Amino acid sequence: MVRKPAKMYRSVKGAAYTRRKYMGGVPGSRITQFDLGAVKGDFPITLKLTAKETCQIRHTALEAARIAANRYLFNGAGAQGYHLRILPFPHHILRENKMAVGAGADRISNGMSHSFGKTVGTAARLRANQEIIIVRTTRGNIKCAKDALRRASMKLPTPCEIALG
Repeated sequence: MVRKPAKMYRSVKGAAYTRRKYMGGVPGSRITQFDLGAVKGDFPITLKLTAKETCQIRHTALEAARIAANRYLFNGAGAQGYHLRILPFPHHILRENKMAVGAGADRISNGMSHSFGKTVGTAARLRANQEIIIVRTTRGNIKCAKDALRRASMKLPTPCEIALG
């Protein structure tokens, strides 16, 4: 998996690279479920977690945010007390030019020559004010849902805002 820090992948640079057809293999996305809780339930309150800045969110960060929010909501509101939906899908493919480091690495590595890079993961590209997570719930569970979204925002690489809407 990716060994480089997340800050190297959070800024949006260049055009999105999504053509899996031309690559030897792309690691599978860690995020597996996008709808959780009572999917068909009737909930009057909707809370949204939105990104304040344009950024890229790696699939591992989206999965960590999903797990944190779902676990807190499940324990606080119960299995049928909420509906959580993850909106962005990680289409953009991240590449990394792995360099040899250590003694004698200058004879092994070619530097930036032909540095296309190998695929290391995927990321979702977000614009400013784009929704990341939506939670639908009842009036009694608003506090729990806000806290779940706050916990999920801690896992994401951009400042987030929680709005009622």
